[in-house]
Parts: sequence; structure tokens; C-alpha cells
Amino acid sequence: MISKYQRILFAVLLGSSVLMAVFLVYMHRRNFAEVKNADNTPIEAPVYSASEDVTLDLANDADGTITPTTRSIALPQQSAVRARALLEHLLAEYTLPRAKHVVGGGIAVDDVFLVNLPLGASVLNSGTLPSKEENADPLTHASGELAVVNLRGAWVEAHPPGITSETLTIQSIVGTLHTNLPEITKVRFLVEGRPRATLAGNVELDRTYDVDSTVTAPAGKPSE
Repeated sequence: MISKYQRILFAVLLGSSVLMAVFLVYMHRRNFAEVKNADNTPIEAPVYSASEDVTLDLANDADGTITPTTRSIALPQQSAVRARALLEHLLAEYTLPRAKHVVGGGIAVDDVFLVNLPLGASVLNSGTLPSKEENADPLTHASGELAVVNLRGAWVEAHPPGITSETLTIQSIVGTLHTNLPEITKVRFLVEGRPRATLAGNVELDRTYDVDSTVTAPAGKPSE
């Protein structure tokens, strides 16, 4: 004999099941309608070329030198994306067991922005770059392109301190960018989208690096 309490409980459970079924049918129909009406235009993916020979300026901590080294790599065609991919390949070299220059592992570069030179006051004061007087900033009189390299904070924090190590990293990055993208004549660095005083306590990171003087400066003495 089923008690009154059990009959009530059964009725409640049955009612809940019916309501749940109705709700699931409603959600299914709504989601189907949203998918049907969604914009199905595919997102444009970076276009990669076939593998090509590129030059990576590899650093050597033992003798403080930079050695241009050829690697065969497939790179995107769009310049800014290409620059970022180049730097990721470059900095990945320093995580290999055979590396002669040691830096932190993990993803190093968030973005690379390419800006046509000379810059105007509106760009200098936009907040992306440190504000300066227009006439006093050499970027207002330079030619070519400025590469703004936005580094990840975790990678920067893991970089070994030391003036030689930090200088070699900067020279390696600047040299690799200019060698493969000759239109780049100046390089600036950001960390997580903001200026940072030094790379790891010694070498300035909140300045503009001129390609010609940076890649030829002695490793123990950053160019001015």
C-alpha cells in the first residue's frame, strides 16, 4: 500500500521531470536558432609561406658575441605577425640544451606593432609610448619603421640579470628584426603593454633602440 506521503513525493518528482524536459526542449530550440542565425564567416587565419631561410642573430654568453645564423622557417606574410613569429623562434633557440645564451622559457612576446616613421605628436602622446615633447623626440625626424615589442611579464621576470646577458638579448632581438625586416630602423619595448625601466635590473628598456648603433655596440656596454 502506497502511503499518501509517497504519492505526493512521486507527483512532485514527476512534475519536476516534466518541467525539466520542457526547459531542455526550449533551450535546445533557442540555441539552434542562435547557431542558425550566427555569422558563419570564417576568421581569416595568418597566411604562412613555405619554409624559407631567415637569419637569427644568436647571442653567445661565453664571448659576448652575436652570430648571424640561418634557419629554415615557415613564417606568416603579414609584417607585424611575421616579426612576432621571428622573435618567438629566436627566443625559443635560447631554451634549447645547446643554447649559448640562456633566457627564461615560455612565451616571450605578446605582440609586435609596426609604426611608420616619423611619428607625430598624436602618436607620441597616445599612451602607447612614453610621452615626450614632439620636437625633442628623434622619432619625429626618423625614417623607416618603429617596432614596438610587447613582452610578457613572466618572461621578463625570469630573464637572468647581468649587463652582458641583458645587452645580448636586446642586441639579438633588434638585430634579428632588422636583418629580416630591413624597414625596421628603431625598436622600443613594452612589458604587458607598459614601459619598464630595465630588462632585468641593468639594461634600459624604456628607451628607443636605434638599429645601427645597437647591433654594433659591445655587449658589455649598451649603445646610447
